Amino acid sequence: MDKTEKKYKLSIIVPVYNEENNIEPLISRLKNILDDLSCNYEIIFSMDPSTDLTEKMILEQRMEDERIKLLKLSRRFGQPAATIAGIHYCTGDACVVIDADLQDPPELIKEMIQKWQEGYDVVYAQRISRKGETLIKRIVSYVGYWVINKISVVKIPRNTGDFRLISREVINELKRFNEHDPFLRGIVAYVGFSQFAIPYDRDARLEGKGKYNRFLGSLRIGLNGVLGFSRYPLHLISLLGLLISSISFLLGLTYLSLKLLDYHIVWGNPTLVMLISFLSGVQLLSLGIIGQYMARIFDEIKGRPGYIIKESIGLSKEKE
Repeated sequence: MDKTEKKYKLSIIVPVYNEENNIEPLISRLKNILDDLSCNYEIIFSMDPSTDLTEKMILEQRMEDERIKLLKLSRRFGQPAATIAGIHYCTGDACVVIDADLQDPPELIKEMIQKWQEGYDVVYAQRISRKGETLIKRIVSYVGYWVINKISVVKIPRNTGDFRLISREVINELKRFNEHDPFLRGIVAYVGFSQFAIPYDRDARLEGKGKYNRFLGSLRIGLNGVLGFSRYPLHLISLLGLLISSISFLLGLTYLSLKLLDYHIVWGNPTLVMLISFLSGVQLLSLGIIGQYMARIFDEIKGRPGYIIKESIGLSKEKE
């Protein structure tokens, strides 16, 4: 279809969990923008079963506007799985993924649509600043992106989250992926197509607390990016093993030479303790890295679905 036509359909995908106070403000801001665009649209809340009034708030909003829809997962599968579920079930010519906490301004959607109409298949928001985030989290994020882009087979844009517009062509390609631990910004980069970055300042959460651990959340996401898009850690283990073996061989050769020269060497217990501790640490680290890859392989070969839909309200029971 001609992207410049007004009556295209846009899907807004909102992964959500315990966000009762943010539902109404988010929908209000979204509708102000979408109504001004004069497009057909749907707002899909992909919800892990919440312990607060999130579901009630969504259904109340749906009573006033049937374009608001709900995917309810059978248990808590996590934000990445909820996001992928929304992408699988959306029916728009393009979709926008946005969090419910309003840290990412919905007003940026207008600019995303404009770039999509200019021919870009992926338009992602790139953070200039991060309000409400600790210095430690920002450091972890910076280092994480630096490491991922140094060793990954694809380049993942720095300072980006899942807030982005994705065209139907890219959506169709994403639906071919069947990964147990999806890393959206990674697989979107892997798919390719024409992509454009829009810089913006990220706000603090409107209400509530973040669902990710303040310190470990970014580490887990970064680890998912490294393991999902790079085999470099396995290569590093091999290189480290080769290096230690070479050093051991040289030490042995040096010891033999000194022994032949009748030079007395006193190694002592501290030396042995340090060597044994170092080698034990390297072995455990190597086993841990290999174990992480094996765990991912184990999850994939079981072939279990990445999510299970308990109920779909306003959406087809089958994926589009």
